[in-house]
Amino acid sequence: MGVTTFKQEYSSSVAPTRMFQALIIDSRTLIPKLLPQFVKEVNLIQGNGEAGSIEQVNFSEAGPFKYLKHRIDVLDKDNLVCKYTLIEGGPLGEKLESIAYEVKFEATDDGGCVCKMISNYNNIGEHQVTEEEVKEGRESTIGIYKVVESYLKENPSVYA
Repeated sequence: MGVTTFKQEYSSSVAPTRMFQALIIDSRTLIPKLLPQFVKEVNLIQGNGEAGSIEQVNFSEAGPFKYLKHRIDVLDKDNLVCKYTLIEGGPLGEKLESIAYEVKFEATDDGGCVCKMISNYNNIGEHQVTEEEVKEGRESTIGIYKVVESYLKENPSVYA
């Protein structure tokens, strides 16, 4: 088993604390509200939302998969860092054992933030994940960030 790592960044004019609150802390409520055409619901199936908890994302018929299960490994609210692992569903199976993610929101001088994302794909056997294989998922993630950013700009008192 090998690990393939990808990094990406997203810059936002919204403060890091607001983006973290919306995309990490309150995502179970906010994402299905903003993207009901793709995400049917996000359920906490174990734990209280802190490290060690497991949540399941159930997609609508238009979604890329039926569901995903994530385990929250680290939830550092002071440093705006979340580490979580995809443990079931979606792209896992013959080629991937799991995918570990790290998301960190850092303040920028203009009052906005940079979201730094690292994805570690834990491969099964000799399989090596290519940029092309993860392109759609990466684009979907950025799409979600843009929708949330737009919502926060239109609603400046939310998570303020």
